[in-house]
Amino acid sequence: MTAENATIVLVHGAWADGSCWQNVILPLRRLGFKVICAPIPLTSLSDDIAALSRTLERITGPVVLVGHAYAGAVIAGPADERIKALVYVSALAPDNGETVAQVFYREPPHPDAPHLAPDSHGFIWMSEDGFRKAVAHKASADQTAIMAAVQRPIALKCIQEVAAQPIWKTKPTWYLLAEEDRMIKSTTQRFMAERMGAKIRSYAVDHTPMYTQPNLVVDVIAEAVREKI
Repeated sequence: MTAENATIVLVHGAWADGSCWQNVILPLRRLGFKVICAPIPLTSLSDDIAALSRTLERITGPVVLVGHAYAGAVIAGPADERIKALVYVSALAPDNGETVAQVFYREPPHPDAPHLAPDSHGFIWMSEDGFRKAVAHKASADQTAIMAAVQRPIALKCIQEVAAQPIWKTKPTWYLLAEEDRMIKSTTQRFMAERMGAKIRSYAVDHTPMYTQPNLVVDVIAEAVREKI
């Protein structure tokens, strides 16, 4: 096997879809890698893991999974021997028996973090102010306006469902730690990354470096692929 035989599967987090990786996809392809985005419904953790598993069914050969934010919990779900490595991009990594909410709220929020509450249907939306001040505070005003307009809400079930045994306990992991993250505290990220035994790559970036520093995201993903495939 060579790195070019691998498929990189990018998994979006809350309030997003696969287009959040738009600045990462082509640079990875130019390096010779196959890249696809896995659409997840954001309706429950188990629903999202099942959706990722359906994407994996379409792939032949080795896989490297990449998850941003909430998707860190999702990429730890599928039990598939073809998965050779996991890459966490400022992502959440609940352990067996934990919920996403427990690790997300492990510490007091950043002063600029938005107040999150579900609507009458059990879905959580992000305000445009939340995108501008916390989700992507280093992005342009145009970019955060687009993010707010195209967002997909996340169901409360996603963050309240208890995680099963995560595959990061048996797979090599990389963690891009966002030192200036206003959504997930950098100290919480470090706790999760160290607990996983991940190779930590720490940068002065915001919560969504795939928008604001995509070259760093590409570097970490490429390192994982080349080392494990």
